[in-house]
Amino acid sequence: MTQYSPFQSWRRGAVLLAFAVAVAGLAAAVWVYGYRQALDSLAERSAADLALASDRVSTQLQIYQELAVLMADHPVLNALDTEEGRRAAAQRLREVADKTAALDVFYADRSGQVMASAEGVAGASVATEEYFKRAMQGALGTGQAVLLNEGKRAYFYAAPTFAVSGGVLGALVVVADVEDVEQTWRGSLPAVFFTNRSGEVFISNRPELLFWRRGDALPGGDAEQGEPVAFVERRVGPHEIWQISGSAYLPRQALHLTVDLPVIALQGEILVDVAPARRIAALQAAALAGLCLAFGTLLFLATERRRTLARANAVLETRVAARTEALEVTNSQLRREVRERQEAEAALKRAQEDLVQAGKLSALGQMSAGISHELNQPLMAIQQYAENGAAFLERENPDRAADNLGRIASMADRMARIIKNLRAFARNESEPMGRVDLVQVIDAAVELTAARLEADQVTLDWTAPTGGTPVLAWGGEVRLTQVFVNLINNAADAMLGQEDRAIAIVLRAGPRLRVEVRDIGPGIKEPEKMFEPFYSTKAVGSAEGLGLGLSISYGLVQSFGGHIRGSNTEHGAVFTVELDPWSEEGAA
Repeated sequence: MTQYSPFQSWRRGAVLLAFAVAVAGLAAAVWVYGYRQALDSLAERSAADLALASDRVSTQLQIYQELAVLMADHPVLNALDTEEGRRAAAQRLREVADKTAALDVFYADRSGQVMASAEGVAGASVATEEYFKRAMQGALGTGQAVLLNEGKRAYFYAAPTFAVSGGVLGALVVVADVEDVEQTWRGSLPAVFFTNRSGEVFISNRPELLFWRRGDALPGGDAEQGEPVAFVERRVGPHEIWQISGSAYLPRQALHLTVDLPVIALQGEILVDVAPARRIAALQAAALAGLCLAFGTLLFLATERRRTLARANAVLETRVAARTEALEVTNSQLRREVRERQEAEAALKRAQEDLVQAGKLSALGQMSAGISHELNQPLMAIQQYAENGAAFLERENPDRAADNLGRIASMADRMARIIKNLRAFARNESEPMGRVDLVQVIDAAVELTAARLEADQVTLDWTAPTGGTPVLAWGGEVRLTQVFVNLINNAADAMLGQEDRAIAIVLRAGPRLRVEVRDIGPGIKEPEKMFEPFYSTKAVGSAEGLGLGLSISYGLVQSFGGHIRGSNTEHGAVFTVELDPWSEEGAA
């Protein structure tokens, strides 16, 4: 056994202590770095979960918003000046509340007095409610409250009703049951809650968090329901971490994210357990510390055994070479995987473009017979007018010959316009976002589908805005034309099995441009699946389409920053395309 002097022993101990301190410091640095990296990744996933939960709440509440807007103009509300009219209105409102699961649907006049109600509370006053005051200003009013009689949380939508002169007559109020909104996503995500302007939790997938309010001045909190929940806030880089105690249903350390939801006047918040991030960071630090300790042990043993230094160096060099070779192999594999990923992304992009083009060609295939008729008819007319013109020239009647030549020119212009629309519709290119005249786009789609609609005896009602003023929107002209061709063809397909066939196209201006395509068909059988690729209601093996039209249209409208949705009406289905209006400031 090797003997050491006291000085050598002290120096050896100092070296070992310094090495241990260095390893501990490096492991701590790796832990901090790994923890922050893991928090960044966790924050991205949690933001997506929060956005999903927020979209669910907003979408479910929007159903009641649309109900309030639609019911505000119901004819039954025009006869509330008589007792019989009020009873009829209450009966109608009760039917609507039963079908939509609303807590209540009532109508109040300008003074705030409830004239008719689904729950029979006529005579009460809502004049002091903020949502009613907002409705009296001509806008959609919203509000939240806890109903005193039932103890239920409710969300209010108040839609104004207008007189012919333009004044506000009253408001139709829909009372949504917040607990019913929560049922679809309760417990399916990390702790998500929505606070109102006063900071009180109004909606949550964790019942213990309801009505909890965080203190403004001191860290910590108090709950009005359940066990007290105390917390301490701290920052880890850009992230806010809550240390929570007092709840068996919440993590002890959680990442806290927020998102503002001005549409429903709430703020969405999420608490995600950071324990996985801490474990990942601990594993990284432990692996590095183990590697460093292993290397230090090898170095110490090599120093202790000077007589075998040459052999130890050879072994070490062999290990280093092996590790270097492994790293080179790993790097080669990583480069190959990166290259394969890039090729896959390029193939996906090409497949998406081919899918869009396939949708165009499919629509053209369905319209081919009508297009052939549209081109054949003016060709036959041109031949007839040419023969008539030659005959008139032989008879020295130049005026009649000139009239026939003018008709030939008109027919040629018509054919050129059809061919121009077909070439623009069928070309396969990626057009940039820019200014598009919606009237011109709809006119092109109507012209492309005119022959098919005529062959199927479908009546089309489309009237451009008066004055000839263009309606400008953000988008791509060719791809928007494809969207409306798909919608018109789908509407025509839906009505093939019935005698009466009619399609109406309406263009509405506003903060967002809306184009509605309505039909009088059987409606949408499965609204939740209508935008899925390859979903079709046609018979299996049908040659009339692959079920890609609506899916392609959905993707195209989304790429323009717009939105497309479909719903059933009393007499068919309606598809609404929403687009952003074009402006000089937005273009700049």
